[in-house]
Amino acid sequence: MLKKIVTALAFTVLTIPMVGVTTAAELKTINEGTLLVGSDQVYPPYDFVEGGVTKGFDADVMAAIGPKLGVDVKFVDTRFASLIPGLQANRFDMIASALYVTPARAQVVDYVAYAKTGGSLMVRADDSFAPKKPEELCGKRVANLKGAAWVPELQKVSQQTCGANPIDVKEFATSAEAAQALLSRGADVVFDDAGVSKAGVVASGDRLKITSTEILFPVVMGLAVKKGNDALLTQLKQAFEPLKSSEEYKAILARYNLDLPSDAEVAAALTQAQ
Repeated sequence: MLKKIVTALAFTVLTIPMVGVTTAAELKTINEGTLLVGSDQVYPPYDFVEGGVTKGFDADVMAAIGPKLGVDVKFVDTRFASLIPGLQANRFDMIASALYVTPARAQVVDYVAYAKTGGSLMVRADDSFAPKKPEELCGKRVANLKGAAWVPELQKVSQQTCGANPIDVKEFATSAEAAQALLSRGADVVFDDAGVSKAGVVASGDRLKITSTEILFPVVMGLAVKKGNDALLTQLKQAFEPLKSSEEYKAILARYNLDLPSDAEVAAALTQAQ
């Protein structure tokens, strides 16, 4: 199921060749001359593998940033819940994997905010249940990506709204597994990123449908480096700053129905003041 957008790989390193690099300052990385990037590559449309090549939003972003850093970019395929532990263990230099900006994560990583998105609710196309907001999920089995930032938000809604009929929050290693649980009636709803949900509907042959009508729990996404790696953080910011206002980057964002977060939205994400 969902083979059109997902290729399950336990651990794969894939390369994007870089040409026309600039070398204003030598970038110190785990492997000299190469930037290792942690990415969960079973998370289309942001990160996936097709024909042995890393594709998606993060691949496009890093293909634009890599030359400015003067390095080759290699993706290290890592399941989402293991991305931050992998960064802390120096398995890779940074994370580019639609990683949401949260105060808890900001304790162990430093961010360069590069896009914003949000969540959608998805059900089986033949289901009469059509929830639009999280408050309508009481008593329902809700499939989610393991470690996703909205899981505690759903749990908070459950505690505040559902009383003795809580939301049954179920976590899966990949979005594809969450969608498969929904199709096989092991879940009633999938809560996932808006872009991922849209791709999931297409891949299912329209056996799924999105029922929410607005972005839920709007979130900022960030490229992440290990806390204390100030040299890489500084050079990443210097590379991204001129790129983000370019027509090239605007086209990348438009391709995935994303937008740049404002400074206020980034500050709110870091304090949960949204």
